[in-house]
Amino acid sequence: MMNKKIHSKETDRLMQGILSLKNMEECYRFFEDLCTINELVSLGQRFEVAGMLRENLTYSEIAEKTGASTATISRVNRSLTYGNDGYELVLKRIEE
Repeated sequence: MMNKKIHSKETDRLMQGILSLKNMEECYRFFEDLCTINELVSLGQRFEVAGMLRENLTYSEIAEKTGASTATISRVNRSLTYGNDGYELVLKRIEE
């Protein structure tokens, strides 16, 4: 079940905006305006960590390859295990 704390008119509008993006260039333009460079790098790192966890790499292998802390890897692992299957949904789609 999705976290009700994040649901609001504002986040609904943000999600609608994200859904309106048509290609990689539009995504970069929007997210570079929306996020700081560090936020984008962190999001990309978490997504990479999720893919590696799905491939059953160890925390130390993931940390070495991505530079992610074990706390970040653990947080992503919790989301994969107990979350809303968002990582799984997107990772499967981009593999197709």
